[in-house]
Amino acid sequence: MDITWYGHSCFRLTERNQITIVTDPFSDTIGIPAPKQLKADVVTISHHGDGHSAVDNIKGASHVLHGAGEYEVSGTFITGIAMHHIEAHTVRSNIAYLYEYNTGITVLHLGDLSHVPDQSTIEAMGEVTVLLVPVGGGNGLKAATAAEVIGLIEPLYIVPMHYAIEGLRFELDPVEKFLKAMGVSKVQEEDVLKVTTATLPEQPRVVILNPQK
Repeated sequence: MDITWYGHSCFRLTERNQITIVTDPFSDTIGIPAPKQLKADVVTISHHGDGHSAVDNIKGASHVLHGAGEYEVSGTFITGIAMHHIEAHTVRSNIAYLYEYNTGITVLHLGDLSHVPDQSTIEAMGEVTVLLVPVGGGNGLKAATAAEVIGLIEPLYIVPMHYAIEGLRFELDPVEKFLKAMGVSKVQEEDVLKVTTATLPEQPRVVILNPQK
């Protein structure tokens, strides 16, 4: 599987002879250029807003998912998990998505998660190969809380998202703050994260993806 990051919370998941998924596509209004000519079979939306639901920017999508539930598209299972922001007298929607490919690789995108999920929610996810986790604060997890969530989920790959990058029009913390919270001194940077069941790491590995255009 190839996992490519386009900035903010937008990723493309591709696997040979299987569907292509794009997560949380954004528009130019957030300050960074939206990816051009991006194609997918499925688009998933964690919540509605310019930074997460610019579906019109994605070509060819036959399925757009924006709610909790269980879905199957061409042999790939996708589970939408309600992980809403709950504040005083208000609930703001947030859907996490678990993607399960028939290769045995699972990817979990936490959307704008802002709290530590309860144990039953964590256990229901099962084993997670790759975790796409917000780390820069704002409406998402701050660095220390993100590290706590990672410790509970225990993924093999940890890919931070939703943090400060050049051009973004709103304030988020830099990824370095998260790396410090995780105790990571040597950073693995990639343009694309390539994941195969034959080369999975024995210990959890943090991977910084360079945003693509």
